[in-house]
Amino acid sequence: MECIERPRGASKGAVMPPRGFFRGVGSWAALIVLALSLVGASARADGVDTLISQLDNTSEKVRLSAVLSLTKLGDARAISPLARTLASDGNRNVRSAAAVGLAKVVTEKTPAETRKTVLDVLTTAAADDGSSLVRKQAEAARVTIAALDEAAGATGKIYIEIGPMATKSATGMDAKLKELMRKTTQKTLGKSAPDMMTTWPGGKPSKAQLAKQGVAGFYVDGTLTEIKAKEKGASTLVSCKISLLIATYPEKSMFAFLQGSASVSASQSAQDVELAHQDCVSAVIEDMIARKAVAALQAKAGE
Repeated sequence: MECIERPRGASKGAVMPPRGFFRGVGSWAALIVLALSLVGASARADGVDTLISQLDNTSEKVRLSAVLSLTKLGDARAISPLARTLASDGNRNVRSAAAVGLAKVVTEKTPAETRKTVLDVLTTAAADDGSSLVRKQAEAARVTIAALDEAAGATGKIYIEIGPMATKSATGMDAKLKELMRKTTQKTLGKSAPDMMTTWPGGKPSKAQLAKQGVAGFYVDGTLTEIKAKEKGASTLVSCKISLLIATYPEKSMFAFLQGSASVSASQSAQDVELAHQDCVSAVIEDMIARKAVAALQAKAGE
């Protein structure tokens, strides 16, 4: 019987054909044998199933180690087992690690139905788990995974980061008026340009996140440059002026500067005058956003 020498590096279980075999059957056979050999090696090297089985181990240390290893591997087969572990494991550290793992293993490639199931588990854990640590990690994971769905639907749209707004007035209403400017900007954008986003899942997006989703980013901020009340007979005339800048985001390179003004008539009662201040500011912001800012943003995004 001919002795067949196993090439250096071949596994002990690999069966090698005799010398001259490939010359007789052709190169395609060599590729088949090589492919089968690689598949067998891959199956032996795959420890995902073993790690998943360890999630039912009686040792908390073993279960925790398995969760951490599955998270590191990032294999999609671990999604359902990790979700089950989060929902039912008796150790808070294991459950917490499972929540963190889900945020890592679930990606934009995960089927939508699977993401929905995971989100349901995370939502329940974030609200009902007896450990504050688990609740915190589950909520963080929920936000991360929910962002995958929201960001996926953002492709081709425009994101607007609304600035803190400023005021040069000294009416004692500065904080209230700045907040009014922000809310009016957000509300008017939502009404005039519903395809423009003013919020981003998980906080402010980075340049890389915007680019990945094909979203154009912009920055809008305003300053109340003047607001005054002047008595006129039995009434009070409140006038205001606001400037609005529009820039790219996150670079904040300004490409448009808008100015607007308005006047509102009120009685002389303090309450009516205060409301007139707010009406004046709202009217200017609404007009500038709806008539000028939206067009400027759309034009810049289309360049």
